[in-house]
Amino acid sequence: MHPNPHTVLIGFDALKSFITAAQDEYEACNPQDPPSCFALLLGVISDGVANISSVEFATNVRATDPIALEEFANSIEPCFGSAYRNLRRGFWCSPKDLLRIHRQADHDGVEVLGSIHLHPDWHRIGPPEERGLRISEEPTPMDRYMFDSSQYPVNMICYLESDGGTVSAALGAWAPPATTEAPCRRLTLRFKTH
Repeated sequence: MHPNPHTVLIGFDALKSFITAAQDEYEACNPQDPPSCFALLLGVISDGVANISSVEFATNVRATDPIALEEFANSIEPCFGSAYRNLRRGFWCSPKDLLRIHRQADHDGVEVLGSIHLHPDWHRIGPPEERGLRISEEPTPMDRYMFDSSQYPVNMICYLESDGGTVSAALGAWAPPATTEAPCRRLTLRFKTH
């Protein structure tokens, strides 16, 4: 069991690799095919600080894995809505990638501390029927469910928004909810300058 951090410390190089991949996904998406970008966070926790040393990308098998398809059909859609029938909505990490990344963490003397994923400004670029729900770097009900299920101590959301041709990013870091009714706890986010 991981200790509970109060702060996340991450370097700009690690973040740049994720934001670049997220922006590529964002720019290629359309209202029927939402962007999907997900990575695992490797590092160590010491004195309440989760020090992220690397960001490792993983493959989404949400559309092909029978267990993932069943989970989304039987649990996710009834709870969170028909939007999750879209096979690009939600992320299910490839077991092969998960094993590879855990082995790499073991080799490097670090741990898999959590994940980071993309939220687009879907209220602007999504289909008309979904534009009433404004999202940001805050967890959605689906995020809260996933954070609770995984119990990773660090869960980061990268929110991309386009305004007048400029794409900007906002970041949030969250602990899983402490109880069924509790919200996710916001973690302090700090950036290594070198």
